[in-house]
Amino acid sequence: MLVIAVINPKGGVGKSTFSTNLAGYFAAQGKQVMLGDADVQQSSKSWLSLRPSQLPPIAGWDIVDGHIAKPPKGTTHVVIDTPAGLGGAKLDAILKIANKVVVPLQASMFDILATEEFLQKLKKREYPYELGIVGMRVNARTKAADQLAHYVSQLGLPVLGYLRDTQNYIQLAAHGATLWDVAASKVEKDLAQWEDLLVWIQKR
Repeated sequence: MLVIAVINPKGGVGKSTFSTNLAGYFAAQGKQVMLGDADVQQSSKSWLSLRPSQLPPIAGWDIVDGHIAKPPKGTTHVVIDTPAGLGGAKLDAILKIANKVVVPLQASMFDILATEEFLQKLKKREYPYELGIVGMRVNARTKAADQLAHYVSQLGLPVLGYLRDTQNYIQLAAHGATLWDVAASKVEKDLAQWEDLLVWIQKR
């Protein structure tokens, strides 16, 4: 079973957007995927309630007070969306079961500085997960993207890719859908940005 934890202590960086679309990719591939929501705001759980029954199924997985229950038999992929300010025993419980940890990070210096100490802690890797960064709402050809890549490289961490700022994510989320639930021609630029990300996430 592959478990991907999507973590950043700062709110509003795109964790739920990343988590729901990653789960949507696995579902489109015919995987038995669960979307765990450790956030008190329950953004991902609310999104699941909007998902039409005719789309590839994504099961919900409640994580209450950091308690991690064993997924049902047959589950092949788990994506865990986490809240801002996650730490202590709740963070450890998630890191303990994660194969991959993805940190969505916006390319502003404020976001970078707010995340620096947290990334240093994750980098110590008390548990055997792999760690990578995703630039959110950023154009890969801008100085902001270069700044983010330079900062992350100093930490010895990979930038897995950049996801642009587009209404596609917002409009699809409003209907419980993902990039993989619509015609590829409508979201071609966005799908291309996920290619390298997905290679890293699925590499065992």
